[in-house]
Amino acid sequence: MSGTLDIRRDGQIAFVTLSNPARRNALSAGMLEALKAFAAETAPDRAVRAVVVAGEGATFSAGADIGGFDAPGAGLRAETYDPLLEQALAALEAMPQPTIAAIAGPCMGAGAALATACDFRVAEDSAFFAIPAARLGLGYDPRGVARIVRAFGDPAARELFLLAERISAPRAHQLGAVHRLANEGGVMAAAETLAEVTLTRAPLTIAAAKAALAEASGTYEPSPRVRALSGAADASADYAEGRAAFAEKRPPVFTGG
Repeated sequence: MSGTLDIRRDGQIAFVTLSNPARRNALSAGMLEALKAFAAETAPDRAVRAVVVAGEGATFSAGADIGGFDAPGAGLRAETYDPLLEQALAALEAMPQPTIAAIAGPCMGAGAALATACDFRVAEDSAFFAIPAARLGLGYDPRGVARIVRAFGDPAARELFLLAERISAPRAHQLGAVHRLANEGGVMAAAETLAEVTLTRAPLTIAAAKAALAEASGTYEPSPRVRALSGAADASADYAEGRAAFAEKRPPVFTGG
């Protein structure tokens, strides 16, 4: 699978950059493994007081790197990708340091799940959020659905999932899903400014508050029925048609089968 995770330190801030330019920073299995390892290694590091996650160039992330799904020898399908994504996002959420997603351009699918796993979202005015699962026939992981609902609220989440429509960064800001808006090209500066604010706050208080907030929001575990419905979508002919249409750059024809 393609893509890397570029990590650098600047004082007390760790910068994590999604780098998969050929696929618009889509998240590959290797990138998720690297994110999980970064979170586990950095969480106990008291020298790191904040984390900024961004995409390379003008795109945060186009979602899951589905180009490798079902490739010969890849061993990767939606049903194996989803648990890996969840492990990486859970590790990120468990970090005691505040995490900030710096969003430029498209923030889609698994990329939107990653952004909503962060404590804060800073986005350029031209950025947007989208969940294209209904255009692909894909069963989006129910735990990811829960993250989107927590960030965007139920009504907007229905637009994202049931209509596969975009939500602009300014509207997301109105909804409270985006905490700060930035001018074109200014998202990294805005994210770093927010990170520097967190450096002036008490780290043990932040860690305690993050743990309490996580407990208050509850950990969603999908029921067997919800898991079965998502799995049925992943195993459907519609999903095969969605992948084929994506590869052939044509509109899919879904039958519900």
